[in-house]
Amino acid sequence: MGAFVDLPRGWTVTRVDRVATVRARIGWKALTAAEYQPAGYAFLATPNIKPRDIDFENVNYISAYRYEESPELKLAVGDVLLAKDGNTLGITNIVRQLPRPATVNGSIAVIRPFGILPGFLRYALAADVTQQSIAALKGGMGVPHLFQWDINRLPIPLPPVEQQRRIVKFLDAATERSAHLVAAHERLREVVVRRRWSVFQSLLERVDAPLTPLRRMINFITDGPFGSAFSSSDYSDTGAAVVRLGNIGFGEYRRRDQAFIPLDLYRNLLRHRVRAGDLLIAGLGDARNHAGRACVAPNLGPAIVKGKCFCARVNSRAANAHFLSLLLSSPIGEQAMDSRGSTRAMINLDVVKSAVMPLPELSEQARIVEAMRLADQLQTQVADVVARQEALLAERQQALITAAVTGQVDVPTARGVAA
Repeated sequence: MGAFVDLPRGWTVTRVDRVATVRARIGWKALTAAEYQPAGYAFLATPNIKPRDIDFENVNYISAYRYEESPELKLAVGDVLLAKDGNTLGITNIVRQLPRPATVNGSIAVIRPFGILPGFLRYALAADVTQQSIAALKGGMGVPHLFQWDINRLPIPLPPVEQQRRIVKFLDAATERSAHLVAAHERLREVVVRRRWSVFQSLLERVDAPLTPLRRMINFITDGPFGSAFSSSDYSDTGAAVVRLGNIGFGEYRRRDQAFIPLDLYRNLLRHRVRAGDLLIAGLGDARNHAGRACVAPNLGPAIVKGKCFCARVNSRAANAHFLSLLLSSPIGEQAMDSRGSTRAMINLDVVKSAVMPLPELSEQARIVEAMRLADQLQTQVADVVARQEALLAERQQALITAAVTGQVDVPTARGVAA
């Protein structure tokens, strides 16, 4: 318990299990994703624990039977949730409201305070000192994990209740201010993205471009292997690259989380091969990434597309691959994927090949691509500035939380301290 030093007079250091109960799902009791339902009882996962609020909307649902079989994990207002597995390990938040009955999966611990204010416990767990303890506990593990035994023994500061209350009020206000700034940054990003496609559409409208089905712009198209061709258990650290949905951005290839399979497995899947310059098209979409978005494949070496991804060889006498990736990624391409004008979450090869879109002359396509390259430079600059501001904001917010819960900030006189 020596992690906290120089605490104010009247403060003590305690452990989580002396002021709260810690509950976590032991195994899954044979629960599988196949049991998820369209509606029912919310089943939270670590992505639902957001920095500002807990997301009770974008959740999986389970049956009443599954909800009732673990009564100790039925969430209540005031519960503190702590991610105890994976890359988000250590992220914490508090249940301020319950829009529907909810429970958690095996990656989240439910901490129910009885000798400390819930809000103060949440901030104490988020403080740098506690997060460093968590980092030390997970060190050396292949898959980061916190055991219930570890959580119970985490040291935390314990000021008098009235002081806890003042600290929580102070940090809640600071967190709210930070959240408003982050929301403003998000709106700025959305404006920049909308401007990008406004520029593209404006450039396209200046030329007389006949409507042309995509099948006339390509020489060949294939989709990724389905079924038992390979699974995630076949992924390796090196070998042939596997293009997945997450790699296909809006006119850009996203290299993060690049997956690989062994070369001997790749040689059995050459029909799905990807070459540099090929057009990669996403066959599945969601609210933020529409089906049909596309990018041009960089030089990945040996590579294939995965299921729900398409790879096309562009007819260079008819179309510019970079232009097509922009066209398909734009709102024009999004609507072209359905002749009725509605947005599909999933498309197939027939839908892709029959999509009708404006196709200017090759010279005009090249000019539009260059104009968009310059526009994208501005977007990148704005994104870099926003990312730096958000990193600084997060750093200052974290420092403020740590200072407040360790008594380094005199909260009653700290009204002028910015979040």
